[in-house]
Amino acid sequence: MKLLFDLFPVVLFFVAYKAANIYVATGVAIVASIVQIGWLLARRKPVEGMQWASLAIIVLFGGMTLLLQDETFIKWKPTVLYGLFALVLGGAQLLFGRNLIRSAMGKQIELPQPIWSRLNVLWTAFFVLMAALNLYVAYRFPTDTWVNFKLFGTTGLTLAFVLGQALYVGRHVQEESP
Repeated sequence: MKLLFDLFPVVLFFVAYKAANIYVATGVAIVASIVQIGWLLARRKPVEGMQWASLAIIVLFGGMTLLLQDETFIKWKPTVLYGLFALVLGGAQLLFGRNLIRSAMGKQIELPQPIWSRLNVLWTAFFVLMAALNLYVAYRFPTDTWVNFKLFGTTGLTLAFVLGQALYVGRHVQEESP
């Protein structure tokens, strides 16, 4: 359910683009993102820092797209978001010795420290790759292809990566002693 909830603005962006154009889709994505955060706040659910960051980035880059009527800004939004994810994960580890992947998942599973470190590096590298891949598609292909990639390509790659991580983690999960 969380995945579907997180995909809500992207799916609406895709539908609005197919029904109208990039500018209508951008406006829809901004509104959907605001509604998404509002929904969480209204239900007294926690809003994660990255959700706030994502909202700020869509409002800023989407707003610039609409204001300047230039689709370049909305195409940069995923790259900036992925770059921010990579920067936060890598920076927390390098500067503060804090593994945010372990902080997020450590209560659910127990893994050896080297595995946590590897997971943090893998997630950081994944986000760097996704940031670069988004720019490659945005600048090498028509907008229609980029919009399809934004929904299907990034979602598919992310699901494949998460599945790979699950298989990798499954080999290293430590059983709790009785």
